[in-house]
Amino acid sequence: MNEGDNRQIARDSLFLMADLRVDGLQDEYRIKVRNLSPGGMMGEGSVRVVRGTIVEVNIRNVGWVEGSVAWVQDTRFGVAFRDDIDPKLARAPVGQAEDPSPRFTRNHPAYQAGGSTLRKI
Repeated sequence: MNEGDNRQIARDSLFLMADLRVDGLQDEYRIKVRNLSPGGMMGEGSVRVVRGTIVEVNIRNVGWVEGSVAWVQDTRFGVAFRDDIDPKLARAPVGQAEDPSPRFTRNHPAYQAGGSTLRKI
């Protein structure tokens, strides 16, 4: 498969921040994720990478994902993931599954005491 064949893969355009680790470097870099698909992503940031470099990206609600740099253009670069991910997870609100109650009740004293004094309207 040549590089042009990958352009047909569905991508989810979005803007979120992620952390990037570059193989051989100690630091983590904050980058912008511009689009995301099951097999890769486009990132943007001040970190300088070259094609073929092994990287790890910490994507919100997905976790650390290993991949390699597929292309570089100015401050943008493509990462091909080693294993596919579910890009829809990155769009889900952080921590929503932990507590399904509405936010306005979470800090209410009655809710924290067991919720017995809250009344339904």
